[in-house]
Amino acid sequence: MGFYHLSKEERAKLVEAINQGISDDLTRGKNDYILEYFADEDTYIRKAGYQAIGKMYRNNKTLRPAIIDTLRKLLDSESDKVRQTSINAAGEIGKFDFDRVRDFFDKGLFDNHHSVRNAVIGSIKKMGEKNPQPTLQWANQYLHHPDKEIRREICHGIELRGRTHPQDILPMLELLQNDQTARVRNTLIHVLGQIAYKKGCLETVVQALIRWDNRKLVEKAFDEIVDVHERYKDFAALTPQQAIDYIDKNQ
Repeated sequence: MGFYHLSKEERAKLVEAINQGISDDLTRGKNDYILEYFADEDTYIRKAGYQAIGKMYRNNKTLRPAIIDTLRKLLDSESDKVRQTSINAAGEIGKFDFDRVRDFFDKGLFDNHHSVRNAVIGSIKKMGEKNPQPTLQWANQYLHHPDKEIRREICHGIELRGRTHPQDILPMLELLQNDQTARVRNTLIHVLGQIAYKKGCLETVVQALIRWDNRKLVEKAFDEIVDVHERYKDFAALTPQQAIDYIDKNQ
C-alpha cells in the first residue's frame, strides 16, 4: 500500500519507523533499513528516507561521518532508485553543509540514469534557495561544459534561486545566451519566464535582458515572460498587460 493510501496517523507511524530504522542502521554500521527505504517503489517512502538522513545529519554531529560514508557507498549502487535517493539525501545536507557533499553532485550529474541526474537538478534548486553561495559557485563551473545536457541541467537547476533573487543568477544565465544548442537556449528562455512572474522580479529580469547581446533570444524571452504571466495570471505579481507595458516601455 502506498504512502498516501495510509491514514494520517498511519503515515506518522511509518515515518517514525523509517527514522528509527535508519538511525539504528547508522548507529550499528549497517544499511539494511536504509537500502530498503531508498529502493522503495513509492516516491514518498524514499522521500521520508532522505529527509530523515538530512535531519539526523543536522541534529547529530556524531553520526555525520557514518552518514557521509553510507551515502557515498550507496551512490555506487546498481539501483538507480538508491543512487537517486542518495543524491536527494546529499541535497538535504547541502542546504547547510555543501562542501561535505560537493563530490556527490559532481558524480551524479554524469550518472547514466535520468532520475539520478534529475535528483541533482532538484538538489541544486533546494540548496540554491537555502545555501546559495557555494551552490551557485559550484554550478557556475558547468555552464560551459562541452556536454549540452550538463549545461541545460545546470540552467534548470538554478531557477528556484532566481524566483526570489534573480540578480544572483542572471549573470550566470547571460553566459548561455549564445549557446549553440537550441535545447539549452529553450531552457534558458523557460527559466527567464519562470523567474520573471514572481513579485519584484520582472523589473530586474527586463533590466538585465535589455543589456544582453542576443536580441533574437531576448525577444523570445519577452514573449515567454508575457505568456507565463497569462498562463499563471492567478499567481503572477503583475497582470499580463502590466508585464507588456513594462517591457514595451523599457526595451
